[in-house]
Amino acid sequence: MIRARVVVSGRVQGVWYRQSCRDVAVAAGVRGWVRNNRDGTVEAVLEGDPKAVEGVVAWMREGPDRATVSDLRRSDEEPAGEAAFDVR
Repeated sequence: MIRARVVVSGRVQGVWYRQSCRDVAVAAGVRGWVRNNRDGTVEAVLEGDPKAVEGVVAWMREGPDRATVSDLRRSDEEPAGEAAFDVR
């Protein structure tokens, strides 16, 4: 199991990014959360099987149809045992 913290910037708020991210993560069996930040970025914590987490990170580079991702920053962390995937 791995845990990644991902922050995406660009046109990522107001375009259904968080809910779409949740749907992709749940379908992949990834746990964690996603939220809007005050600076206009979207931040997510993804925890699960390495291939599943990498798949969600790859999706986050593009996002939903209306999004335009200009940057993605990722940092790896120690898994914390997330139980579900939440939109915050």
